[in-house]
Amino acid sequence: MRLLTHSTLGLIAAAAVSLLFSFSTCASQSTPAPLPTSPSYRQVTDEIGRTIRVPQSIHRIVSLAPNLTETIYALGMQDRLVGDTDYCDFPLEAQQKPKVGGAINPSLETIASLHPDLVLVTKNLNRLETVNALDSLGIPSYATDPHTVEAIISSTERLADLLGAPEIGITLGRQMESRIAAIKERIAAMPPRRVMFIVWTEPLISIGKDTFIADALQHAGAVSVIDSSQNWPQINLEEVVRLQPEFLVFAEAHPEDAAHITDTFANLPGWRVLDAVKHHRFAVISDAVNRPAPRIASAIEDLARQLHPEAFVEVPQTEKKESTNPTPPLAKQPEATQLLNFLHDFSSPLESACAR
Repeated sequence: MRLLTHSTLGLIAAAAVSLLFSFSTCASQSTPAPLPTSPSYRQVTDEIGRTIRVPQSIHRIVSLAPNLTETIYALGMQDRLVGDTDYCDFPLEAQQKPKVGGAINPSLETIASLHPDLVLVTKNLNRLETVNALDSLGIPSYATDPHTVEAIISSTERLADLLGAPEIGITLGRQMESRIAAIKERIAAMPPRRVMFIVWTEPLISIGKDTFIADALQHAGAVSVIDSSQNWPQINLEEVVRLQPEFLVFAEAHPEDAAHITDTFANLPGWRVLDAVKHHRFAVISDAVNRPAPRIASAIEDLARQLHPEAFVEVPQTEKKESTNPTPPLAKQPEATQLLNFLHDFSSPLESACAR
């Protein structure tokens, strides 16, 4: 059995509470009545269709999800972050922020004591009860809900716009798009690898086809063998043996120290009949892939490099000159900036990253 990690806990918690945070379909589809506003406030619509009232200038933010904390740092707005959850651990500086408890059961008293202008939540992790309780306290909450890589980029840009820095969001979004486009160009001629992304082993849990993780796999030149409409389906091992994925994909807080995965699976009777296990075809990437935040671009590139290493072999300079159609290099990012440093911080050791 794999060790219980914050990352896996976050994914399983997300599966357990996603239904609790589902808002009324009728309410989300109908046009809400205008909220009373004053010159110091404005109305905005969040990603699940709620109209909320927020201050014209947002200076104090509490984040109730690790991916939102990461995004705030990626946008360079960490000075506005006055509190986050116990599982907000990336970047390392986020661990020093005042803590308000867990994402599922935060302390409302602690949140109120921080006097936030806005609380950031995400539909897949936080509970509707928390949102309603914040509303009863007069504290506005803004919800995100991205389901694809493109939606993660769009969500990042919308959040930057909400916080009064649209140009920063656009810049970061373009950097992510450029990096992912370069990866896709590299692997365009490669047939996609059939993989299984393993969230948990006992019970065996994978990802559904409509999750942002499944979309990230496709951007990395992979396709999940699990075709389920559930976000986190429980899978029978016999079915996996029948499907015979080419690679098993894992997300780890410390992927560089994941040699134990190969040893563990090589000795499991039920798993030894898998060709991927027999031939040690494991792809272990950062658990940044579990969080719908800017670092997902780094996780996509790392997975693509492991699944399609031949696409990332650099051609010697002399051969490049002789070639009429050389393989394009990965697009270079702008000069070192705070945004770029954050995106490339994927290679740094993570201290116990949590999903989402």
